[in-house]
Amino acid sequence: MTQPPQPPQQPPQHPQQPQPQGQPPQQQPNEPPQGAFGAPQEPPPGGFGAPQDPPPGGYGYGAPTPPAQGVPYGYPQTPQPPQGAPGGPVAPGVPGAPGVQPGYGYPAQPGYGYPGQPGQPPYGYATQPMQPQGPGATPSGGGGGGKKLSAQTQIIIAAAVAVVLIIGGGIWFSSSSSGGDGKGDEAKGTSSGTTEGTGGKDSDKGIGGGGTEEVPSNTKSKAGFQLPTPKVTDVTGVSGSWITDTAYVKTGINQIVAYDLDKGTQLWSVPLPGQVCAASRHVTEDGRTAVAFEAAKRTTADKYQSCTEIGALDLKTGKLLWTKSVTGSNAGDEKVRFDEITLSGTTVAAGGTDGGAAFDLATGEVRWKPEVSAEGCYDMGYGGGAGLVAARKCGSYDDPQISIETLNPLTGAPVSSFKMPAGVAYASVVSTDPLVVAADVGDTAGDGSGISDFFSIDRKTGKLIAKIPADADKYAARCGSTEVEACQKLAVGNGRLYLPTEGHEGGGEYGDTNEIVSFDLATGKNTSDRADAGDRYTMFPLRMDGGNIIAYKVPPYDKGGQIVSIDGASFKETVLMDNPADEAIRDMETSFSADYAEILYGGGRLFLSETMLSKPSTSALDDKSWLAVSFSTK
Repeated sequence: MTQPPQPPQQPPQHPQQPQPQGQPPQQQPNEPPQGAFGAPQEPPPGGFGAPQDPPPGGYGYGAPTPPAQGVPYGYPQTPQPPQGAPGGPVAPGVPGAPGVQPGYGYPAQPGYGYPGQPGQPPYGYATQPMQPQGPGATPSGGGGGGKKLSAQTQIIIAAAVAVVLIIGGGIWFSSSSSGGDGKGDEAKGTSSGTTEGTGGKDSDKGIGGGGTEEVPSNTKSKAGFQLPTPKVTDVTGVSGSWITDTAYVKTGINQIVAYDLDKGTQLWSVPLPGQVCAASRHVTEDGRTAVAFEAAKRTTADKYQSCTEIGALDLKTGKLLWTKSVTGSNAGDEKVRFDEITLSGTTVAAGGTDGGAAFDLATGEVRWKPEVSAEGCYDMGYGGGAGLVAARKCGSYDDPQISIETLNPLTGAPVSSFKMPAGVAYASVVSTDPLVVAADVGDTAGDGSGISDFFSIDRKTGKLIAKIPADADKYAARCGSTEVEACQKLAVGNGRLYLPTEGHEGGGEYGDTNEIVSFDLATGKNTSDRADAGDRYTMFPLRMDGGNIIAYKVPPYDKGGQIVSIDGASFKETVLMDNPADEAIRDMETSFSADYAEILYGGGRLFLSETMLSKPSTSALDDKSWLAVSFSTK
């Protein structure tokens, strides 16, 4: 088989660019050292326990300058009245979760348990749940510079500080949330739980509802188990996590391990010959998924092995059903290397710079293996779930042509094709049904998100339905740069695309906020949908739950995070989980990067886990770090 041209110094296939353990990721202006997602920062003068004056930019999640006159991006310009009262639980306010939208599987079939195994636990054996430090623990605030304040704002802040000095204490604000019920479609194991529809207020009668996530009797959660970070000698990918009825399953070092949902005790483990390098976010109804892994363990002399092995994993029994690899078409060709993997129906599809291949989920039989054309065209990767879509690359490295092809999963034959505009080097499949694709046209996004525009495409004809511009200064979704199925912080459902806005100044004196808004996939226009995160919270979608949106709310420096359900019709919000505000627990929660962590919610449980590990620096040896942590309202 003729190999496609290999561009010099091609960027790595994993878009995550991890920070070494203990080294803080880059933060937006005004982001507090420990009050927002990201690694802990250097302590302020006087230590974290010492009282601090509010920083010039205020506390809260960093964000770009808000739109003129404080009007949210493209949405109703009448001010929204504040909800709740100071001291209430939370402010009103939502892919990557169980089996749908960006996230990982949550099969519905019962009986995923597996007897616990005797013997010593592996590196990832759960520690005991974290104990609160008790009320009165000083929150580790912090700030950062950033925005210029008007004279009026400076006067207000000065007055607030004066009051603080007089009464000798801090002033914290929160507001209560309200909302509708939210339920999930994750049991179906489809790509995004999406439904056909045109969106818009004329069709709202058929939007929303149908979810399975129930509101617990007590939304106040407790910290569950924590999995300690395993020791690694170099950058190591650990992508892949799933929820079943009885287990939380997570990729480890040369293995995949299942843990009891509540206790964190090991239920089973699947040893592998090498490290997992890609994992499908989709799961079948009977609990099967697919992974790609290296053929051998890494050594000091050879830190990286080729990702050539494909396997099917039964999350119900903890069995690796089969392992396969493929070689090129020409005699003497080496094994094909893969960078990503997905699942659609009974077809496992893996892609990379060597081309793509598809396997029968039940048997591992090779269903099809695309030939690399004379023009050097090859399948970079695939989007799975309800359909199977290929991102196909032709042309030279300096002048690539990208097309989006809907495929017959059984044969690999193209059903339709859409040619992306010039200036697109990579494309990300957000949803396969309806077909929604994201791309950075002409590298105009400028923020590393991989998104300047979304494209709503007719999957049957390949014709463009609507183009949706997504200004990187206004919207906060991410699709990386090279992987075809790696989008985060967005959801597709109800004939709409749901996006979070970037953080901006809120109504409070300190901290930023944002909204979740939507676009009609039939027209490309924004709708009147808007869910407000509330002062000092920012939020983003995790996945669809029937016709509702499940969202995660990033906490301010003195609160815990939240899970909310947003009704797809009314956009009314309901809190499903409110995490502890205790400083130690909050620091544990916010140690995971919102841009790179896997965040799964289902059945009253929240799991956050790393996707990339690196050798800790000397300064970080004493810092606590976790492979995964959990919260539960059970």
